Amino acid sequence: MPKVLAFYLPQYHPIPENNEWWGEGFTEWNNVAPARPRFDGHYQPHIPADLGFYDLRVAETRQKQASLAAEYGVDGFCYYHYWFNGRRLLERPLFEVLKSNSPTLPFCICWANENWTRAWDGLDRQVLMSQDYTAEDSDAHITCLLEYFSDNRYIKINGRPLFLVYRPDHIPNASSYFAEWNSKAESAGFPGLYICAVKNGFVELSDKEILNEGYDAIVDFQPDRRDFPIASSRSQVAVDLARKVLPNTVYQYLKTNVSAVNRIDYTALVEGVTKKEWPQDYRKYPCVFPSWDNTARRKTPTVIQNLEPETYGRWLKYALESVSQYPEDESFVFINAWNEWAEGCHLEPDKKMGRAFLEVTKRTVGL
Repeated sequence: MPKVLAFYLPQYHPIPENNEWWGEGFTEWNNVAPARPRFDGHYQPHIPADLGFYDLRVAETRQKQASLAAEYGVDGFCYYHYWFNGRRLLERPLFEVLKSNSPTLPFCICWANENWTRAWDGLDRQVLMSQDYTAEDSDAHITCLLEYFSDNRYIKINGRPLFLVYRPDHIPNASSYFAEWNSKAESAGFPGLYICAVKNGFVELSDKEILNEGYDAIVDFQPDRRDFPIASSRSQVAVDLARKVLPNTVYQYLKTNVSAVNRIDYTALVEGVTKKEWPQDYRKYPCVFPSWDNTARRKTPTVIQNLEPETYGRWLKYALESVSQYPEDESFVFINAWNEWAEGCHLEPDKKMGRAFLEVTKRTVGL
């Protein structure tokens, strides 16, 4: 059976940088709670149920998350990792997991290697912290990561630590860049690294181009606008047209300042995605999401609302079957996400849906 890994956001505790940029005590919850419905039948705000408005500095919270995940068929967390030229942000939750040796749930890391901006969308506007890829920084970074890779809970493929890169297209000469990392890993006793490129909606490289850059596998991150169904609402038609014909600066201004909703039909999206033939001659890992809605973060949000967990279950079943012929050690399905609350994208229970998405996950993986 393929392993199910859920992306995990560590943005639920205050840090000095967020206090400075967004106000004292800021966490992701500051975005989540004030969200309001934008149309009839729109489910907002998403209010957490079982775990409440938690603080990830609390060990009991981290243990409850891991226990809940394991109970319902999630085999591990993929923690977002924020590294900016030797400076780490939001590192405390995973650092505490490492230091305390608890919880025991397996984990891996996804390097969120975008510029840190006020817009939260990876577009280079109002940059607060930028990325760099110097040789000196690369050496410091892999030295830091080896501490995590050495943990016995860290997910490995034939002994190689699994490491994800969110923007593979941002790293110049990636093949040479990661060759140095592999050399460092081998010196530390590993047979190398297993590096996955996250192919999200911003990455324009083809699968072949990504693999030629030296990546071992690809994660088909979702949602991806390239998989959106044919426009089914006036707002989506307008957004699609604006993206195609307007200069990017004008489009981004309208996206930020004009109040509108881009509504995507979740069922139609799933029907389209699940008709794809999945590659078997190289490793490409599917990504599934239960629902998605970034109203809490955007004036012009994209809403892919899903209140039917069984539809998500069909997508998850397809994903599991798609990689079932991969070698057992290289068979993964990713879920976006465990706790992306401000994107309306979470397996953690909320007041409206309860544990419905978790229950479907459990049934689908056969527990």
